[in-house]
Amino acid sequence: MWHDVLAPQVPLLEKVLRTALVYVVIWALLRVSGKRGLASTNTLDLIVAFLLASAVESAIQTDDDSVTGAVVSAVTLIALNTGLLHLSNTSPTAARIIQGRPTTVIEDGRLDEHNLKRLGIRSRELEHAVRSQNGDDISEVRHGELTPSGQFVLTLKDSEQSATKADVAALAEQLRHLETLLATRR
Repeated sequence: MWHDVLAPQVPLLEKVLRTALVYVVIWALLRVSGKRGLASTNTLDLIVAFLLASAVESAIQTDDDSVTGAVVSAVTLIALNTGLLHLSNTSPTAARIIQGRPTTVIEDGRLDEHNLKRLGIRSRELEHAVRSQNGDDISEVRHGELTPSGQFVLTLKDSEQSATKADVAALAEQLRHLETLLATRR
């Protein structure tokens, strides 16, 4: 019984190669599909993720139902992922190839229509991102980009940014100074 549970039914190297190949194919498909898919996951995206997992399972598993085969696949996936993350953290070139680059979507309060179309982003998605990041309108944004991880990163124009605690403290100090000046003139 234990032999059936633990003994792999395919060579371990084949299991590793199948798993690595499926990983690379899925990475390439996600890379080609772009950052927009990562920006906002919806029900359809979730369905695709489940079906994708089911579709590639047979390519990884073959006829091997052993625990050892499953462990080899899991270890291969984690090792590949860890290795690629380490590589992208240590090499800017690898990071650009593996993860991609940010894409500008707003510059000086104006939408970059070409990039929006290319990414498949609607202006109302950007308007929501602006409101989420303390802006009221796209015209208030100095620079906005969609990162490779699918996050909108927006920098408001200086005149539109909220006051910081340091700004308030500096104003309070100026008020105290003015009060002192006024008090000495009486």
